[in-house]
Order: sequence, then structure tokens, then C-alpha cells
Amino acid sequence: MAKDAGKRTATSYDADEKISFETSEGIEPRATFDAMGIREDLLRGLYSYGFEKPSAIQQRAVVPIISGRDVIAQAQSGTGKTSMISLALCQMLDTTSREVQGLVLSPTRELAVQTEKTALSLGNFMNVQVHACIGGRSIGDDIRKLDYGCHIVSGTPGRVFDMIKRRNLRTRGIKILVLDEADEMLNKGFKEQIYDVYRYLPPETQVVLVSATLPNEVLEMTSKFMTDPMRILVKRDELTLEGIKQFFVAVEREEWKFDTLCDLYDTLTITQAVIFCNTKKKVDWLTEKMRQNNFTVSAMHGDMPQKEREEIMNEFRGGTTRVLITTDVWARGIDVQQVSLVINYDLPGNRENYIHRIGRSGRYGRKGVAINFVKADDVRALRDIEQYYSTQIDEMPMNVADLI
Repeated sequence: MAKDAGKRTATSYDADEKISFETSEGIEPRATFDAMGIREDLLRGLYSYGFEKPSAIQQRAVVPIISGRDVIAQAQSGTGKTSMISLALCQMLDTTSREVQGLVLSPTRELAVQTEKTALSLGNFMNVQVHACIGGRSIGDDIRKLDYGCHIVSGTPGRVFDMIKRRNLRTRGIKILVLDEADEMLNKGFKEQIYDVYRYLPPETQVVLVSATLPNEVLEMTSKFMTDPMRILVKRDELTLEGIKQFFVAVEREEWKFDTLCDLYDTLTITQAVIFCNTKKKVDWLTEKMRQNNFTVSAMHGDMPQKEREEIMNEFRGGTTRVLITTDVWARGIDVQQVSLVINYDLPGNRENYIHRIGRSGRYGRKGVAINFVKADDVRALRDIEQYYSTQIDEMPMNVADLI
């Protein structure tokens, strides 16, 4: 990986999390929130939210962000990246002003809402105003909230750009832009929209990129809109998440996957489980088929109305439904603490999404299990994933329920 010439490279090691970080400059990790100089009312929010000490990525990235540096931060799923973003933004706010000062862009509506909720919770004692600006919701509601004034906007690129063009989202006070799941955001689908939004921001706006996977082509692209960014990158072979056991089940034919899933159903409902399919059509088909066979499941994908997506999310978060069938819309960033089993009914189309999917289990260092259904023509892709992440995926044992 090319380093900026003349920069010192420090690799630090966090004993608790067994992760070595590579940074483009020597950063002293801050082991406590107090040591970061976090304001008193925000500390109260942090502690009442349940945080005791910062995670490895938080120890390294929060201080550079709040000191105004452009930062590229990469760390595993489930290590507190969303709360890191919210913490840094709340710390940087001037709450006496009603202007938007922080803008977070996310690839999915669910992730944008999650960031909004986290920032509201952490900033609870600061009277922080946060608004999720996402498609599928009422434009009138967005206009009212923005006209009333808010400090942080967390949104999806299309709706945010729409609000900027309508002049309801005024950008002159924005100090910091955060791209969450940055590799997805700088993908072909979103890239144009991101540049559209970026053009309206003040020229000195600080930029922070956050993701679990940052391929080289994304890192190369950052020179266009970042100034001398500090890089905090975790090594790829340490990305496959401590504590998540990965297995495969060999299935000879596509239709056998369904029987295998039915056999596993009792294991799924011991905990909460997420089942990934590669298409919306497949999600609908599998959901219908499971229900016909009297299994209780819920389903979610990008073609559903926003209200329905929110209801399903709330039910799943609340534990009233225990099995969720979904597409990759759910693979990134969504945090449901109780999920400890992920099933890839279909292997994902790219290696990056494999990490994001299995990262839905084992949040914050808890144990998790990932099971991959593998046909003969998937074997090469599975081996490729193993090699790419220097990990091992074994055949599923009979006693898999004991591991959850």
C-alpha cells in the first residue's frame, strides 16, 4: 500500500481486540473517553448510552477527527464506527447555532436512520438536533425539520441533494462531511450524487471516510476531495472478525438449499438470524415458501415501501421476529445486538460484501456463526474468499447449535 512520502508509519496493537492498526502517522491511542477531552454533557450521553471505554478504532480516530484532520478510518464491522462518527460530530458542534454543521451520507436509509438515532442518544444532554433525510419519507417533513434548524443531517445522497437544491438544506455552516460505508458510496451508483453534494459544500469542509472495506481504487479516488488525509487502516487478514465461526454446507442442487434451511430453522430461532439472498425476487420467493411451510419469517428489501421497511426493522430489533430474510441492503452497518447467526443462502456477488454480511453477527466482540450454502459452482468463490481474507471456512458440524 503506497504511503505518502516521508510519512512515518506506526503499527499499534490493541491487546483487548487483537487488531493491529496501520496509520500514516504515529497516533497515540486514547484509552478512555476522558483522555480525548470530550465535553462533559457528551460524556454523560456516552455513559448513559452504555459505553464504558472506546473501541480500538475509536481510540485512534476520534481525536484526529475532532482536531479537524481529514481521516480515512477502516475497521471491522461491529467495532463502533457509527458511534465514533456520532461522538466526533457531537463534540465538534456549536449548539448555540441552529445551522447544519455536520453531514453524514450513507448508502441505505436504514443506516442513515441508525446514525441519526445514535447521534440523538449520545447528544441527549447537549440538546443536539439531528435529522435523517432519506428517500421514501415525506418531503414536507424534511422541509419543516430543516427550516426549524438542526445541527447534524444524516441522509442518503439523493434526498440530501434534493434538499440542497431546494435550498431547505443550507450548506454554508457545514464543517464536516462523513461518508459512511465509503467504498459503497464511491461506487458507480452513488459517485455522481456524492460529487453533486460535495460541490455545494464550503471549500474548507473536512472530509472523513469510514468503512470496513476500502479497496485500493477507492483510496486512490480520495485525492480528488481530501487534503492530506490521515489513514487508519486495519490489515486485511485481520478483517474477518474475531469470534465469528464460519462454516459451509455443500448442497448439490439449488432446490436442496431450502430443505437445508428448514432443517436449520430450530437452530435459527435459538437466537436471531439474518438470511441473505442475492436478489429481491429470491427474498420474496424464499419468504413465501418458508411461510407456506409454516415457518415464521420476516423479509426486507429495497423495493418495499419505506414505512414497511421501518416496521420490519422495529419488529426485528424488538425481537418479535427472529428470522429476517433480506438482500445486501441489510449487509452494511445495520446493528441488531441479538443477531448471532448469519446464513448466506446465496454467496455474495463480491468479496467485500462477504465481510459486511457476516459482520451482522458477533457485534462488539460477541460470538457469532456464519453458514454458507455452497453449490459445486460456488466452491471457487468460497476458496477465493478464504484466500483473500486469510481465513478458514470449515464444513458445518452436526452440533452447530451448541456454538451459538
